[in-house]
Amino acid sequence: MSAVRIRRMAGADLDRVVAIADSLGTAPQWSRLAYVDAIAIDGTPRRIALIAEIDALVVGFLVASVVAPQAELESIAVAGEAQGRGLGTALLEALIAELRLAGAGELELEVRESNRAAAAFYARAGFREVGRRRGYYREPVEDAVLLRLALEGCPSGAKAPLIFLD
Repeated sequence: MSAVRIRRMAGADLDRVVAIADSLGTAPQWSRLAYVDAIAIDGTPRRIALIAEIDALVVGFLVASVVAPQAELESIAVAGEAQGRGLGTALLEALIAELRLAGAGELELEVRESNRAAAAFYARAGFREVGRRRGYYREPVEDAVLLRLALEGCPSGAKAPLIFLD
């Protein structure tokens, strides 16, 4: 497999990012403007937006907000044809490195109760359930499971070769 390159999301990546999100039923369906806001240098809250690429093709992305000492993973997605290759893990590890530099001590997220694949991914990464939001999601109405990861001592071990560039 070619090396995975993780880098900051840029404006030129947005068409592919939106296309990946649109192709996945479980990914948040953000507008293009929401991604523009996510890559804004002076945005509030501060956001970290990363993409994974293989051979210069964007194959995954994530967006997280940071209000140290907490951070929230708002969105993570890997293109269907690239799933199962460790790209989600590589993105998450790069995010954790960035969050530590930003002074965050924990990372939180919510996931649909029915999204068992995502729940298993997060459990493997060391996230633990800390609560629920009843009826949080719409279409269909569903509970959100709240997960948290303490950033000190969290596991690593991406399956894909990882190159992280600023």
